[in-house]
Amino acid sequence: MKRLHKFLALVFVGIGFLFYSCETTELDLTQNPNALTPEQADVNFFLNAIQVNFGLFAETLGQRGAEMTRIDYMFGRDYADVYSPSTFDDTWSNAYRSILNNIRTMQPLAEDAKLYNHLGMAQVIEAYTMITLVDFFGDVPYTEANDPTNLNPKADTGASIYTAVLALLDQATANFAKGSLALPQNDFFYAKNLTKWTKLANTLKMKIYLQRRLVDAGAIASFNTIVNSGNYITATSENFMFNWGSSQVSPDTRHPRYATDYKGDGADNYQSNWMMGTMLANNDPRIRYYFYRQVNKVPGQDGLDPKEEDLACSLQTAPAHYTGFTFCSLPNGYWGRDHGNDEGIPPDGFKRTIIGVYPAGGRFDDSSFKGTALVAGANGAGVTPILLASTVDFWKAELALVAGNNTVAKAAMLAGIDKSISTVTAFGAKDGGADLTKAPTALAITAFKTAKGTGFDNAADKWNYVAEQFWFSLFGNGIDAYNFYRRTGYPHTLQPNIDPNSGTFIRSNWYPANYANNNSNTTQKSSIASQVFWDNNPASPTFPVSN
Repeated sequence: MKRLHKFLALVFVGIGFLFYSCETTELDLTQNPNALTPEQADVNFFLNAIQVNFGLFAETLGQRGAEMTRIDYMFGRDYADVYSPSTFDDTWSNAYRSILNNIRTMQPLAEDAKLYNHLGMAQVIEAYTMITLVDFFGDVPYTEANDPTNLNPKADTGASIYTAVLALLDQATANFAKGSLALPQNDFFYAKNLTKWTKLANTLKMKIYLQRRLVDAGAIASFNTIVNSGNYITATSENFMFNWGSSQVSPDTRHPRYATDYKGDGADNYQSNWMMGTMLANNDPRIRYYFYRQVNKVPGQDGLDPKEEDLACSLQTAPAHYTGFTFCSLPNGYWGRDHGNDEGIPPDGFKRTIIGVYPAGGRFDDSSFKGTALVAGANGAGVTPILLASTVDFWKAELALVAGNNTVAKAAMLAGIDKSISTVTAFGAKDGGADLTKAPTALAITAFKTAKGTGFDNAADKWNYVAEQFWFSLFGNGIDAYNFYRRTGYPHTLQPNIDPNSGTFIRSNWYPANYANNNSNTTQKSSIASQVFWDNNPASPTFPVSN
């Protein structure tokens, strides 16, 4: 994951520009040597760069959110030290020096050329970028950002940014409705379908209302107004996903997680034991799409002896606070790591479970148990899921639970499960070498969905039940899980950190070092316990409970 930024300094259409800089010394919004300039004056080039850098932005923070919420494996026993301020330097630079800077430079060019559709797309991307920065960091620069005369922009409050972004999304939908002289040359999300872009803009407004419902008495009514309009993401064909390519070199367009797992010399990444173990226990039909097993047994499981050099914890006793939770190893070859495990790396690169055909364009798990290879599966032509129709259904389920309406909550949850399974299982065909007779049958999928409905009916804590199902739909991007976890405190069944003294959960992340150390108008926050404006829940460490 640490090398993620290396794999998307590219544009899929063969433009020879590097749009993303790793060289970050300050929030320098005046000149990025790798950014496009007004002299190049091609609105399509700018929009290409904006889209590609945004795909990387969503992928990077999506992984961080997934790690914190056990969808992905997190390395680190002390939450305060898991992500240092410098961890986010590249993402911060990408957001401000690339995405927002290119939008600001493109806007007058697009307006002069009457390319309003280009501008609307960029405004939607800006909206998602800004609310995500708020969700991860709290107050951040916005109104003073990207002013070439101001090298020390002041931070805006998160609440004011949310309000500004709602207005920006209205501008975007107005631009989609205008007559534009031309469509964009490239649309890496919706293939130039403006109806889908308009629905996305409205769905982002729903996301904003949902996220601030704890501090905005009118938020739920505003959310429901959009629902009643019907003009939002409702179908899997409207899923907002960034599409990656399969080129290995010049440039490398593959999904970043594919590029780090399918190298031919062993995988780099571990998968979450909690995620794999819980899905396995529930016969979740998505598990063969999410994960590919390189071996059929893990030390300490299925009759295979523990082996210290491969899996040190297989000779250890589970810590006392892990009673009732998965520890160390799983059956059937699912080889991952526990939350917070910071042990050294053994020679297990050809044994650990790797990411599958969804979302990374890897292999479908057909029980072939092959080692990682340089060219395999869908060759990296995966997606970064950003906002899915299934997610919208789980938002509806959340609000139904708030209202105490279990009937509506159940229906929305089941709709979300159904759409998630449809989205995920469609990726099986992308792995041309897979034996898809191992894919779940229609009967198995129906039985699973029926069981989930029964499980909801029987659940003592329906919030917990819905939250778990939401988690299983979010593999590939944990931003919404991170927000839901802080907004509701659920699920309570997450595997705790391997260290019982892991400290305060990350209610917001450290400011990036290249911002906090070089901007005279800001100081580094005192603690990761600092809560974003919409999070008025009890302070950590008692909330959320699964830490």
